[in-house]
Amino acid sequence: MTDFDATVVGAGPNGLAAAVELARSGRKTLLVEAADNIGGGTRTEELTLPGFRHDVCSAIHPAGAASPFFEEIGLEVDWVQSPFPFSHPLDDGRAAAQRRSVEDTAASLGEDEKTYLSLMSPFVNRIEEFVDVVLGPVPLIPDHISAFARIGLLGGMPAALLAKRFSTEEGKALFSGVAAHAIAPFRGLATSAVGLMLGAIGHSHGWPMAHGGSAAITNALAERFQTLGGKIELGRTVETVNDLPRGPVFLDVMPPAAHRIARSRISGSKARRLSRWRPGPGIFKIDWALDGPIPWADPLSARAATVHIGGRYAEVAAGERAVMRGDHPRRPFVLLAQQSLFDESRAPDGKHTAWGYCHVPNGSDVDMTEAIENQIERFAPGFKEIILARSVRGPVGYQEYNPNNIGGDIGGGQFGLRKVLQIGKKAPYSLGGDVYLCSSATPPGAGVHGMCGYHAVRAALD
Repeated sequence: MTDFDATVVGAGPNGLAAAVELARSGRKTLLVEAADNIGGGTRTEELTLPGFRHDVCSAIHPAGAASPFFEEIGLEVDWVQSPFPFSHPLDDGRAAAQRRSVEDTAASLGEDEKTYLSLMSPFVNRIEEFVDVVLGPVPLIPDHISAFARIGLLGGMPAALLAKRFSTEEGKALFSGVAAHAIAPFRGLATSAVGLMLGAIGHSHGWPMAHGGSAAITNALAERFQTLGGKIELGRTVETVNDLPRGPVFLDVMPPAAHRIARSRISGSKARRLSRWRPGPGIFKIDWALDGPIPWADPLSARAATVHIGGRYAEVAAGERAVMRGDHPRRPFVLLAQQSLFDESRAPDGKHTAWGYCHVPNGSDVDMTEAIENQIERFAPGFKEIILARSVRGPVGYQEYNPNNIGGDIGGGQFGLRKVLQIGKKAPYSLGGDVYLCSSATPPGAGVHGMCGYHAVRAALD
């Protein structure tokens, strides 16, 4: 108990990042994980048939490719890129797709060429400044004032308002698919920021996957941590911080668990802040073992690792709005990844994998298998005929698998300004009593980037 200077609870990407940063700073660090393996939402398993490797939760990693922390430590991950970062099929064999080039993407959108260039070019041309702004807490004095102002003005807008700048179905659809990663209705403030920044990262860094599976990312972090002298203890559930070594504690857990574990040491104002946290919508996810590649009706989607399935902008917006009302859309917006097209290690020769989920009300017990597969079949006739096996997991299953996924929420809480309205580099992370929150419930939120863990440690050490 006296051999460590700091303890991290939770070995997801943010907990591992916090542990690495502590060890890099010369602190003897203990990392404690309740599960029997590391990874949190970044694990890879044979969920369907032998030889088919599926990502249990996260799969495609634009934020990981752009992560300043991963770049700073030189994290050894073999990133696999697809020719197009993402596509968005429409009916009648049409589709929109993001190319790596801003200019090529804009040219493919016809009448929306100038609109796309005017929105995306400023972000892509200064992407490192914008990444610094969005992948961190809100500072008292921004380091990049003009970038901060631009993302505040444009990104602060509802996606529904920004989408009105596009005149073509292709332009509106392309923006709707990437903005829907906010897991929020398009009328919500700051939903544009998600679409703009993920789109800009797609042009600058791509939307890659980790070769062999997402677990490669957390395995690389764990190896770095242990090389620096850190210790990982698996299969240990922490009931209270009083059972941990003296020194600062970093919690890669959701606020209800943080309050339960650390209530004897956190301040009253921070306890009230934790009590105001609310989970966001859940997800219903399916992993497929396939007899061949998905037979897309359009010529673009077979070249994209990520496919946004939902049809026209109005359909996507209506589906996401329905989820927030507590409904289950008949035609849900589906986020699909087809890793085996670009990473041969994911499936046996001649076979393929696919990964897809839709948003559902938090804690839903409705089976969305048919709705999801019907949406895919709509844009890829014959898809159902190539399914060899499937693995299904809804909100309840996700919470059982990982307690951080409360009610199936993989986003670290409801999307909105509440997460980032605490001004200052320390405020979102410090709970008082030398306890720090470092999960995706803190800025910059969901994504496999490690920045929540990194910023929490810097808040403690600086």
